[in-house]
Amino acid sequence: MSRLDNVNDLSIATSLAPAARTATANGTGVDLAGYNAATVVIASGTITDGTLYTFQVEESDDNSNFTAVADADLIGTEPALAAADDNVVREVGYKGIKRYVRVAITGATGSPSTGGVFAAFVVRGKPRKFPA
Repeated sequence: MSRLDNVNDLSIATSLAPAARTATANGTGVDLAGYNAATVVIASGTITDGTLYTFQVEESDDNSNFTAVADADLIGTEPALAAADDNVVREVGYKGIKRYVRVAITGATGSPSTGGVFAAFVVRGKPRKFPA
């Protein structure tokens, strides 16, 4: 049995660059043109306060006006992470029809004092042209 790689099948883009975050932030929009599948990957490092951080996947036709993705267009649920969630990875599938997606993060208290380290990526798959 041969091993198959995904390097030609997937393209990964950053929405929220890895950083210590203490405030609400909107990620960069990721263009899904040319792909038939997308998965949002959210990773945490050390979370140093007791704040609950919630993540929201947002979509747009023009990479300017973003709205929350309806639950029916997600596979899984958007995570909420707290201090007990150091160094975890969560995935949410996107099956909507908009061209752009991004990830937004919100701290429960608005401006947490010490924050946490977070990143969010969009894995684009099932490209219409190979390699991805």
